[in-house]
Amino acid sequence: MEFSSKLLEKAVSEMAQLPGIGKRTALRLVLHLLKQPSDQTRFLSESLLNMRNDIRFCTSCHNISDTELCQICANTSRNHQLICVVEDIRDVMAIENTGQYKGIYHVLGGKISPIDGVGPSQLNINSLIEKVNSGQVKELIFALSSTMEGDTTNFYIYKQINATDLILSTIARGIAVGDELEYADEVTLGRSILQRVPFESSFKTTGSN
Repeated sequence: MEFSSKLLEKAVSEMAQLPGIGKRTALRLVLHLLKQPSDQTRFLSESLLNMRNDIRFCTSCHNISDTELCQICANTSRNHQLICVVEDIRDVMAIENTGQYKGIYHVLGGKISPIDGVGPSQLNINSLIEKVNSGQVKELIFALSSTMEGDTTNFYIYKQINATDLILSTIARGIAVGDELEYADEVTLGRSILQRVPFESSFKTTGSN
């Protein structure tokens, strides 16, 4: 792709590094911005810089936040004895969009994947275990993607938990095996949360196949 301007080429090259954005799409977006009033481009660049520089992570659940505690953890009307364990922030958004879940979350920041060099120490697992062992949690819902890595992560956490009276459940398999949570439709995901099943039962079923 030939460019008549080095500035245009640089902008397209940077835009094309975004996920799902190829060079042609990047060119269309950059040319669109070029046609807009300069203030619009400035507002966009300022909002991105402010997000990158000022965004924080909740000290309790590791969700993105503007303050020390995210809006979900700070909400006293939520059930703080019910924690939904998810892989990343997009899963929180997906579950919240269902309007069916009234507990709080714990964002692991990924899942155990030895092939990718991701081990338990690189995830937010220790803080979850500490929270559970404090005795303030009644139920833990495993809501990771139903992949080998997701199941491995679920089982690792399960083996680390000492609270014998804790209810462990997992989302119902309305989410197809191998599916990523963020791509599930809201109705299916909502029903999977409401119709969650005991974790040990799901583990025994999986292990028998």
